[in-house]
Amino acid sequence: MRYYPVNLDIRNRGCLVVGGGAVGERKVRTLLECGAEVVVITLLATEHLHGLASEGRIRLRLRGYQPSDLDGQFLVIGATGDEEVNRRISEDASGRGILCNIADRPGACTFVLPAIVSQGDLVIAISTSNKSPALAKRIRQALEKEFGPEYATLLNLMGAIRARLLAEAKRPERHKRIFERILDAGLLEMIREERTEEATALLQELLGEGYSWDGLMRTDQGSDKPGSV
Repeated sequence: MRYYPVNLDIRNRGCLVVGGGAVGERKVRTLLECGAEVVVITLLATEHLHGLASEGRIRLRLRGYQPSDLDGQFLVIGATGDEEVNRRISEDASGRGILCNIADRPGACTFVLPAIVSQGDLVIAISTSNKSPALAKRIRQALEKEFGPEYATLLNLMGAIRARLLAEAKRPERHKRIFERILDAGLLEMIREERTEEATALLQELLGEGYSWDGLMRTDQGSDKPGSV
């Protein structure tokens, strides 16, 4: 395995995208979804990028790349289609110790971007170590059919339960078995079929009267720190 799998927290971190075409736009969309502060350097930008700039969601600079653009950035993505510019970005980032990805040029990258299946806070990443993007896409399409929006709801619910159990100072070593019992009892199927009353009955049977579907979902909506299981 060549690449070390990791999930980066880029909330409120500076992320630079050089290139404002269709590829650059896709990179920007994902960075924004993860809460990054995005700067785009490009001679020409898509209409959507212009719209994001007018809304104040990104900083758009319509000019060529300069090494000083890397100042204060956590990572950079090169998506220009210009080999010379991409090479300079890679070399400049390497010299500054900044994480760098160059679209379709794994040899110039310090990190590569996997294909992603996302349902809320559930993220499944698929990487072929850049040997076959077509295979990564095929696997992603298969997983998208298996992991629907009910998994996002399930994860939110489990996170709310975990947060409440920790707040009640119950022994963390007991949590694993509790969550396994909840999942084994068919909570996912109840969510998929919108059987919320049955879900509440299950939660109260396993956890106690204070655990209801409505109460836990309200708890989750009021938190920006989802739990993980």
